[in-house]
Amino acid sequence: MATIGFIGLGNMGGPMAINLVKAGHQVKAFDLYKEALAPVVDAGATAAGSAAEAVSGAEIVISMLPAGRHVENLYVSGEHPLFDIISGDTLIIDSSTIEASTAKRLSEIGTGRGLQFIDAPVSGGVGGAKAGTLAFMVGGSKAQFEKAKPILEGMGKNIFHAGDHGAGQIAKACNNMLLAILMTGTCEALNMGVKNGLDPAVLSEIMKQSSGSNWALQVYNPYPGVMEGVPSSNDYQGGFQVNLMFKDLGLAMDLSQQSASPIPMGSQARALFSMHKAKGNGGLDFSSVLKLYQDENNA
Repeated sequence: MATIGFIGLGNMGGPMAINLVKAGHQVKAFDLYKEALAPVVDAGATAAGSAAEAVSGAEIVISMLPAGRHVENLYVSGEHPLFDIISGDTLIIDSSTIEASTAKRLSEIGTGRGLQFIDAPVSGGVGGAKAGTLAFMVGGSKAQFEKAKPILEGMGKNIFHAGDHGAGQIAKACNNMLLAILMTGTCEALNMGVKNGLDPAVLSEIMKQSSGSNWALQVYNPYPGVMEGVPSSNDYQGGFQVNLMFKDLGLAMDLSQQSASPIPMGSQARALFSMHKAKGNGGLDFSSVLKLYQDENNA
């Protein structure tokens, strides 16, 4: 079992850290918000007073932060950058969803200082984080992947080596762009069916058993009351926020421009989430984009 410094205990990071404790690891956890730290400490982790304290003596460091600027500030540009204090035999695993270019740059800076930094963003949402069933997309060397895998298996069930540094972030951007397209398309179909007199639960079951089946229909139905235990049946609270999906679609747009990859459907999905966000729904779960179609039809 390993000594792990875990930084960032939000909706995803908190359950991930708890699962590492359950797996028998010694976890020293830190978050700027004490409320986020409390349930992790209750599960058996040790509270750290700072990020520097969390990584002191750690064999593995894991960060789960909102955006690239936060990751860069934590490791290289902040008042007390962790790259200045982490030892060379420590593996740094960043599970934040950030720009692939930022992940590559941090890896290069780390390598220049004798440090190991890999990107390992996740898919599976808050439910997957709590259940320990996340998918990890790892960018790093083969040796780094093999070192990280036993740790990641404490938090997920599908651990992929996407390629070299930054590849995990590219895979995540592709995945979340497709997720956004599938969710908006599912909302379109459900809204059209309901507007034409169909029961959303019946229509959902028909499509689940037919060629239109997808992840949203199977485990994350966006129509309220159709599926228990998902944000749509809890006033779209919890889950994966519209703000974060919009951010991730921006990362996909950047990649498409850098590689001259056409993404007409991805661009349309981003425009829809932008409209939904502009209506004040940024803090809701991303499946709430259904409301955008309902609003448009009721206008």
